Amino acid sequence: MAKHFLLLNLIAVLSFCCVVLAFEPSPLQDFCVADPAGTAKVNGLACKDPKSVGADDFFFSGLHLAGNTSNTFGSKVTPANVAQIPGLNTLGISLARVDYAPWGINPPHTHPRATEILTVLEGSLQVGFVTSNPENRHITKVLKKGDVFVFPVGLVHYQRNVGNGNAVAIAALSSQNPGVISIANAIFGSEPAIATDILAKAFQVDATLLSQVQCKISVWPILLAQLKVNGLACKDPKSVISEDFFFGGLHLAGNTSNTFGSKVTRVNATKIPGLNTLGISLARVDYAPWGVNPPHTHPRATEIFTVLAGSLQVGFVSSNPENRHITKVLKKGDVFVFPIGLVHYQRNVGYGNAVAVAALSSQNPGVISIANVVFESEPAIATDILAKAFQVDETVVAQIQSKF
Repeated sequence: MAKHFLLLNLIAVLSFCCVVLAFEPSPLQDFCVADPAGTAKVNGLACKDPKSVGADDFFFSGLHLAGNTSNTFGSKVTPANVAQIPGLNTLGISLARVDYAPWGINPPHTHPRATEILTVLEGSLQVGFVTSNPENRHITKVLKKGDVFVFPVGLVHYQRNVGNGNAVAIAALSSQNPGVISIANAIFGSEPAIATDILAKAFQVDATLLSQVQCKISVWPILLAQLKVNGLACKDPKSVISEDFFFGGLHLAGNTSNTFGSKVTRVNATKIPGLNTLGISLARVDYAPWGVNPPHTHPRATEIFTVLAGSLQVGFVSSNPENRHITKVLKKGDVFVFPIGLVHYQRNVGYGNAVAVAALSSQNPGVISIANVVFESEPAIATDILAKAFQVDETVVAQIQSKF
């Protein structure tokens, strides 16, 4: 009996893994820049010839520009996904700016292929999402500048500006093409229309009273189970609160008084427990004048990065044997992509401070700082190995090691 139980558990875990991989499989190369003219049919877009790939394939400019909120909802979403940045193809992440007029809303919608992590740049927003059947819990919170909130994949969610001034947010999504399903449009504006009698029965109202649907929905009991997952154990859903999806403080400047002149403020699953299993996280990076975020990799995440203030030189290096350095100077509102696992860096190229926000396609992307890993490991990598690898004398290696 115990063996059968273990077998069933193994099957369940493997099934779960397959479901996770079904969203966006891990890339099998450094990048697969989208080629809209390609004839091959793939899950995404066909790949451009890597030899013709340039920095502009990983670049988008304009995220600092306010969207036009003169519409019914008083909001405007400016996307930066694979349609705008071909280099995002296969990398499982994208970005968006959302502008809100006073009391404007981003109405209830879902992203069928993505978790969303959102940070407020200006103003105050009421945000919320609703859990799935049968519980249908509404988890909501008011956010201010610098606050961060998570909307789990597929769940209905919204934002509303609760101030008399404009509001702005940046949202990262765990798909190159997250999709949007606006609830009102999908239900009441489909083409051809869903039959009225179907909607009347679904919303438990007379066909002439569909506007009163909210008060007619019933709540059913729920059966809970304890689960272990790839990450952290799951909290009892009945004890989950809005604070589990919240972090405050991303508007605060990091202390750049260090060797590199930069500071990364991470917002991952250790800061927001609700990110567990959802495959995305956020970070703020502050740079002193001419400060650097030195060469490093994220072994488990692609990074999509936007500049909030200042100008930054950014770059990444493709893998062996080509080792191409793809680099660009970014200004406020520009967006750049660092593919998963590749060595990359940023450098402030101005005399003032610079600030950026980065989204990463993992709840725990990991960081491998190249200099530290090679020259500061414990125990140390043998000097002769490093001397041969870097093709220098051992005394040079020892001199570098002494700096760490």
